[in-house]
Amino acid sequence: MKLDPASLRARGFSGLRVVGDVHGEPTALATAIRGAAEEGLFLLQLGDLTDYGPDSPGVLRLIFNLLDDEAGLFLLGNHDHKLRRALTGARVRSPAEATPRTLEQLHAAPDGPALAARAVAEIAQAPAWWRIGPLFFVHAAFHKGMLLQAPPREAGARKPDALTSRALFGQVTGGTTQEGYPERVLHWVDAIPPGLTVYVGHDQRSRDGRPWETRGRMGGRAIFMDTGSGKGGHLSWVDLPLPEQRFLVS
Repeated sequence: MKLDPASLRARGFSGLRVVGDVHGEPTALATAIRGAAEEGLFLLQLGDLTDYGPDSPGVLRLIFNLLDDEAGLFLLGNHDHKLRRALTGARVRSPAEATPRTLEQLHAAPDGPALAARAVAEIAQAPAWWRIGPLFFVHAAFHKGMLLQAPPREAGARKPDALTSRALFGQVTGGTTQEGYPERVLHWVDAIPPGLTVYVGHDQRSRDGRPWETRGRMGGRAIFMDTGSGKGGHLSWVDLPLPEQRFLVS
């Protein structure tokens, strides 16, 4: 599936609908998908499809249908990567309301084995980042090295390299928070070059329920799309026009 502006326009898409972390909330995702179809928008989801919410199997059904229709894609998130590892028999560290909850929901679903098998396959090949002209999309955090190379093939099936780790987990200090999670910093925002806007999920930075925007020292922008879906908040999305063809795509 070609994802350059000309190919998307030729298939009838007028723009993009960028959707933040879903975390097991299929009703909200269905609304986003339905609206994107009505508006002729290609849907790009920023990763973390499952865990926390009431119906992760429902989310997987929706996203797989979207892939089958070639009407959207999802990027690789850290929760997606962890789910695949768990489904292939690896031991993972996760709070009970995250990966273990998704595994229980899949076990209870009539089509659970089929969903699990397809999740293993689709997560393996989900791109870790995507650039289309002046727009850059990644789950957790940007690194300038991502502008110089395509995301690794089968990143979801491999131990993350340095760039993929940045894409999945963000920029960390090596320390931990009081809750026991890795301490994250946003220094990477200062490395976004002027003219580039980076859309991310992963960190719930918003204080007013809307995606949070910040600008780095070099002039680039970052838009944080996680507004707490599956964790007591809601799902957010933003609609964007397709860039002009003069912009490079990677």
